Amino acid sequence: MEHTPSSKRSWYLIWCKPRKEHLAQENLERQRFETYLPLVRQLRRRAHRRITVVEPLFPRYLFIHLDKEKDNWSSIRSTIGVTALVRFGDQPAQVPDRLIKELQAHESPDGIHDLPSRSFQQGQKIRIEEGPLAGHEGIWLASNGKERAQVLLEIMGKQIKTEMNQNWLGHS
Repeated sequence: MEHTPSSKRSWYLIWCKPRKEHLAQENLERQRFETYLPLVRQLRRRAHRRITVVEPLFPRYLFIHLDKEKDNWSSIRSTIGVTALVRFGDQPAQVPDRLIKELQAHESPDGIHDLPSRSFQQGQKIRIEEGPLAGHEGIWLASNGKERAQVLLEIMGKQIKTEMNQNWLGHS
């Protein structure tokens, strides 16, 4: 006798309308579908300053847990906020359970992913990505406070030590 699992549920991928992941999730959950929307906390630049925002880790994507035999999938496509169920050929894109478990395991207690901040080593080449010196390269010297960095720049043939916003810097 063959063992059949009590639940044949798998995770699938939903393609959402732009910036409508939360709306799609809310409407799918109203229909009693189980969903998962991984979120990430990030720094964004708004009005010449940086603010922390929480947004989808995978913009325009939402995971949905479905039973291929028991669940009625027909209402998914017409749900407000949903564009389509992602497919490969004529088959819905199935997501491995272990991927969902890994994503959930790396969330903070409030259910949000915190991406590691950019880290630099002393003497490492860096590139200035924002601010008045954007486009220039320099050498990372040290972190000087929460968001400040000491950088060695070569300007007009001279090496100059300066401080700037650490968020302006990227890897060279």
